[in-house]
Amino acid sequence: QVPLVESGGGLVQPGGSLRLSCTANGFSLTYYTIGWFRQAPGKEREAISCITRNAGSTDYADSVKDRFTIAGDNAKNAVYLQMNSLKPEDTAVYYCAVRWDGAACSMSASDYNAWGRGTQVTVST
Repeated sequence: QVPLVESGGGLVQPGGSLRLSCTANGFSLTYYTIGWFRQAPGKEREAISCITRNAGSTDYADSVKDRFTIAGDNAKNAVYLQMNSLKPEDTAVYYCAVRWDGAACSMSASDYNAWGRGTQVTVST
């Protein structure tokens, strides 16, 4: 069973918005650090944002700061990534990941222990 499931991707025009969801199978996201990453064709996986347990702190890549917002919903056991003012260069497969040790926000993929299968985001006219 995949521990995390991403949803909400799709095709959107430049300047548009999408909200991605990351839901967990069999555990509560409240207790762990969750990260969002993306990978475009031919490029390395890039860290986008992270949120610590109980939403204590967040962090963002410079490329998405002031456009993307990460938030947790304990009642729905989900972490969301609200993406506004989307650009063609935001096109990628977006992944969420969990850091089991509950440590600080990390923008390094190697610090995360389990991943979802991703959701495609395409920004195009």
